[in-house]
Amino acid sequence: MSLERIDLLDNIFESFLQGSRIFKNRDVLRHDFIPAYLPHREEQAQRIGGILAPVLRGSKPSNIFIYGKTGTGKTAVVKYVLDKLVRKSREVHVSVEVCYVNCRIAGTDYRVLSQLCGSIGLHIPFTGLAVGEVFDRFKEALESKRIPLITVLDEVDALIKARGDAVLYELTRINENLKFGRVSILGISNDLRFKELLDPRVLSSLSEEEVVFRPYSAPELRDILQQRSKLAFLDGALVGGIINLCSALAAAEHGDARRALDLLRVAGELAERDGERYVKEEHVRQAQEKIEQDRVVEVLNTLPLHSKLVLCGVYLMKKANLNGSITGDVFEVYKELCDQLGVEVLTQRRVSGLINELDIMGVITARVVSFGRYGRTKKVSLGVSRSVIRDVFIDDNWVGRLLNYAPKCLKTKSS
Repeated sequence: MSLERIDLLDNIFESFLQGSRIFKNRDVLRHDFIPAYLPHREEQAQRIGGILAPVLRGSKPSNIFIYGKTGTGKTAVVKYVLDKLVRKSREVHVSVEVCYVNCRIAGTDYRVLSQLCGSIGLHIPFTGLAVGEVFDRFKEALESKRIPLITVLDEVDALIKARGDAVLYELTRINENLKFGRVSILGISNDLRFKELLDPRVLSSLSEEEVVFRPYSAPELRDILQQRSKLAFLDGALVGGIINLCSALAAAEHGDARRALDLLRVAGELAERDGERYVKEEHVRQAQEKIEQDRVVEVLNTLPLHSKLVLCGVYLMKKANLNGSITGDVFEVYKELCDQLGVEVLTQRRVSGLINELDIMGVITARVVSFGRYGRTKKVSLGVSRSVIRDVFIDDNWVGRLLNYAPKCLKTKSS
C-alpha cells in the first residue's frame, strides 16, 4: 500500500476521532444486546419462566416450541429468561446447564451435537465421527454427570429444511434412555408453518408447550427504541420525530424490532460519518435503502442448499429469457442442478414449499394463475436482480459453479 493511501486512511481515522460524537454506546442497538427489561414481552417471559421453573426443584420441565416472525423478540426473551433461571439456580444450589445453538449457523446435525457435547464438557473432534457415535457419547456423558440440560435450538426450521428431523427426533426421545441425566428442548422457529415439516412423533414431543410471539405494533416499537436510545445516544443526538419514523417504517415491515433497531443504529452511523451533531430524517431514509440491500445479501447467503438450487434454477430461466415460467418448469431445472451436484432430489411438493418460502422472503415472485379446467399453478419470476444473485452466489462452493450451466430442459423450451 502506498504512503498516500496510508495518509488517506489516517485522515479518515483522525476525522472520526476529532468529529462530533453521536453515540454513547452503539452496541445497545445490536440484536444480541439483552436489556435489563424487555418492553411488551412480559407475558411471554412469564410463560416461559413458568414452564422452566420445575428445573429448580430437580424436575424436568416440558419441552417448549416458540414461533413467530423475525424480530419479534423470541431469542432475546429466551436468553433473558434463561439468564435469570441460571442465576436463581446458583442461589438455591441446583445444577442447571444451558446450551444455546443457532441451527442456521451450525448447519449440520454433527455440529449441533458437537455444541451440545461441548456444553457439558465433552470434546468432540471437528470431523471424523459418525453422527450416531457422537449422539451415543452425548448420552453417556449426560448420564455419568447427572446433568439437567436445557437445550435451545434457535432457527431450528433451517436445520430441518436442510437436513430433516432425525436429530430432533432423537433429542425428543433421549430421556427414555436416561436414568439420571435429563434434556429439555426449547425450539425457536421463524417459520410459522414449520410444524408442517415435522414427523408427527417429533411434533407431539417437541410441542408439549407452545408460545407464540406476535409482531410489534408501531407504538410498541417506539417504546423499545425510546428505551434503547437513552443508553445508545448522547443527549440531543436524536431530534424531532426520528424514533417515530423508525418505528413506523419497521411496523410496516411486519413489526420487526430488529429492523427498527438497525434503522436507528445505521442512521446514527451515517450521521456520524457526515460529521453531524444529530440524526436527521434523511439519514433514516438512507439507512432504509442500505439495510434493504444488506438484507437481500444476507438472505441469499443463509439460504439452505436446496433453496439456493431452486433460486439458481429461476436465475437460469431468466437468463434464458424464460422469466415467468410455471413451477413445473422450475422443478425440472432444479432436478438437473441436483444431478450436476450429485445431491438427492426433493419431492415436487417440497420444492413447491421452497418456492413459497422464497416468495415470502421477496427474492422471487410466485403468482397463482388459472388454466380453467386444467387446474392452477404458479408463475415464478425473480424478485431481485440477476446481478445481485450472481454477486452473492459466485463465491458459493456449491452453487457458484452452476451460474453458467445451460439446463437441457431449457434448450427444448427455447427452441
